[in-house]
Order: sequence, then structure tokens, then C-alpha cells
Amino acid sequence: MSTLKSFLKDTFIYGIAAVLPRAINILLTKLHTNTLVSTKYAENTWYFVFAAYFIAFLTFGMETAFFRFFSKEKEKGKIVSTSFITLLASTLLFLGILFLFNQSLASALGFANPLHLKILTLVTALDLLVVIPYAYLRVTNQPVKFAFYKISNIIIYAFFNVFFLWFVPYAIKNGISLPEIITQSYVNTPTVVYIFIANLMASLVTFIMLLPSILKFKLEFDVTILKKMLLYGWPIMIGGLAYITNENLDKLLLGSMIGKEDMGIYAACYKLGVFMTLYIMAFRLGAEPFFFNHADKKNAKETYAKILTWFTIVGALFMLIVVVYINLFASILLGKPEYYQALSIVPVILLANLFLGIYNNLSIWYKLTDRTKYGMYISVFGAIITIVFNLVFIPIIGFMASAWATFFAYGTMTIISYFYGKKYYNVPYKMGKVLLYVMLSTALSFTSYYYFKENYLISTFFMFLFIVIVLINEKKELKSILKL
Repeated sequence: MSTLKSFLKDTFIYGIAAVLPRAINILLTKLHTNTLVSTKYAENTWYFVFAAYFIAFLTFGMETAFFRFFSKEKEKGKIVSTSFITLLASTLLFLGILFLFNQSLASALGFANPLHLKILTLVTALDLLVVIPYAYLRVTNQPVKFAFYKISNIIIYAFFNVFFLWFVPYAIKNGISLPEIITQSYVNTPTVVYIFIANLMASLVTFIMLLPSILKFKLEFDVTILKKMLLYGWPIMIGGLAYITNENLDKLLLGSMIGKEDMGIYAACYKLGVFMTLYIMAFRLGAEPFFFNHADKKNAKETYAKILTWFTIVGALFMLIVVVYINLFASILLGKPEYYQALSIVPVILLANLFLGIYNNLSIWYKLTDRTKYGMYISVFGAIITIVFNLVFIPIIGFMASAWATFFAYGTMTIISYFYGKKYYNVPYKMGKVLLYVMLSTALSFTSYYYFKENYLISTFFMFLFIVIVLINEKKELKSILKL
């Protein structure tokens, strides 16, 4: 049980590192929606969609490969330096190509202003260079340092957002003296650009802070190690691109098929589903290195099974809480009423992301058995579902098609991964309990949303009913965990 205690402690700290930055980002959503019209908010979304694609492609699956080989290879310094040098080379190549062909690529990728792509290129480059330093902190069990750097990044980003989007216009309106360069640039620069600049400043400062942890290693490049890591990692990269497609293609298709206004509204409401994403991210940050480092331990599979059960319980409760108080969250986070039109996607997106989290748990089978190509196949299949469903149903049911596409993609991926996992790395998951909690939370959530949306008394009763059922079912397990 001490192993599980260590996992819970580290995951809690990683949870702070994941939740606090994203929580601040969610709070910034209201600043963005109040400042930008929906079409401009769509440009902001467009920017971050391509940032996600670039990062997934240019890391070559190196982060997960790093965890795998760091835990099994003796020459750990070579793993660190070879990984970093590889990403440094890919980053420099990326910078050269995108700056050289900035004008034509900006037009091809749908950026309204080539400056947007230039800023995106610099941010992506800086974010690529900190992938290995962050991974090193995770694999060597330094969650406090990891959390410090992550939180520092979002505080800097938030500061510049508030400064450019709120303080500068407030100062200009009220005659507060500002340097002339700021007032002139503010008049001549689209507001959305300042969000991108804030992102650039945050990435730059974070890179400078992490630089000492990179320089302390002797820079050695081992071609043999690189070949092993790339062989392991390239299916992870393809799977990562498929995941980005599942998460973001809906926004790109909505923008091109029914207009950027609806896409902006959808993207804003989609952020209410980020509560589940935060939870999944916090879990993954702690779980990924834990699963690799403890694969050879006694009762490892039983520990993995317990982790899935409790992950599902907490995730199902998160879904229920967000749906029960959805109007409250919307009023706090979305700002303008025009963004409320897509609230109906939120329960579906939350359920879809819960399945994604379960899939992340189940996927350990192909990572531990070096069958990463299976993960690639499953992720690509999920992406195909996303693409086809969106293309067929967006013209018929609008943005709800994108929400249901996400659900069917992640649900299918979860089912496939479970049955393949039983064949290659059989973990005694308590799937009866997992399904019970998912179905119970889903039934209560959808009943609350469609029949008792503004009746907080009944909806809150649903939430407590779920908790009571969990306490009754997990009484023994809870007692053992509390003794840790």
C-alpha cells in the first residue's frame, strides 16, 4: 500500500500543477470572450489548435519513449542528452522552415495575419525545448519543482493577458499615463495578437528557468539509443496526432463548414468540459512515470486495477458536479450570453473525456509490452470516426455533431483497448464497478441537465446520492486507503 500512497501523493502535487494553470486559463476565458467577438475568439482557438499539432508532431513520441528507456537503461545521462539534442535539432529545422516560408504557410493554414504564425512558431520552439526537462522532473519524482515551473508559466501568461486586455485599455480610457510605445502599438495591433504575445512571454521565461537543468548534463549523442527511442516513439507520435485530431478537428471543420462565429461559440463552451481534462491531465502526469517505474513490482497489476476504479469514481463525480451546476459555471466563465448557445455540448464532452481518461489507464498494456503500434492503430481509428462523423453530421445537426463524434471516438477506443489489453497484458480491472459508476453518473447528469437544469436542490441531491452509493460500495477499500 506504500506504493499506492506514493502514487497518490505525487498525483496530488501534479494535480496542483495541472489544475491551477488550467483553472487560471479558464478564468481568462471570460476576459477573452468579453474582449473578443466570437469570430476573433475563433482566431484565438485556431492558433492553439495548430500549436497542439506542431508539438505532437515534432516531439516524435519522445516524451513517452523517454519514460520507457529511462526506467530500463543504465546510462540515464545519455537518454537525457540524446533526447534533448534530437528535439533541439527538430526545433531548429522547424524554425528555419516556418520562418522562411511564413507568408505562404500562413495563408495555407488559414491564419488571418502572418504575424500570428510567426509568434506561434516561436512559442512552439520554446515549448519543444522544455519537453525533456519536464519529463526528467517527472521520471525522477520531483513533482514540486515541476509544479513550480508550470504554475510560474501560467502566472506570467495571465499577467500579460490582464495587462494587455484589461489594464492598457482601462488606462487609455481613464487618462493614466503609459509609455508611448504601448499606447501606439495598442491602437494599431489587433487585440487577439496580445494573447499570442502573452503566450510567447510565458514560454520564454519558462525556458530560461529550466535552462540550468538542461546544461547540467554532459551533451552526449548516442545513435543506437536514438534508433531505439524513435522505433518505440513514432507510433506514439502518430497516436498523438490522432488524439489532437479527436480534440481539435471539430473546431477546424466547424469554422470552415458553418462559420467562425459558431466555431467560436462552440470552442468557448467546450472549455467547460475542461474540468474533466484537468483531472485527466493531473492523473496522467503522475501515472505515466509511476506505471513505468513500478511495472516490475509485486502486485503491480492489482495496483493498476485499483487505480482505474478510483480514477473512474472521481471522474464520474467531476462530470456530475459540472453538469449539476452548469449554469453557474457558464455565468462565471463564459461572459457574453451569445456563448451560451452551445451549452448542450458540455454533458456529452464531459462523458467523452471520462472515456478518454479510462482509455489512458487501459493503454498501459501496449506501452509496457512495447506494442506502441497498437496504440497508434487505435488512435487513428478514433480519428477516422471523428473525421467521418463530423463531415456527415455537421451539416445536419451543427456543433452537436462534433460533441457526439468525440464521444463515439473515445468510447470506441476504450472498448478496443480493453479487449486487446486482456490478451497482451491482463490486468484484473473491476469493469463491473467501472461501468456501474459511469452509467450512474451519466444517468444522473443527463436527468439533471434536461429536467432539473435550474433546480439546484434536486440536482444537488443527485450528486449526494452518487457519493452515498460510492461510500457503500467502497467501504472496505476506503478504510484501507485511509490507513495509508
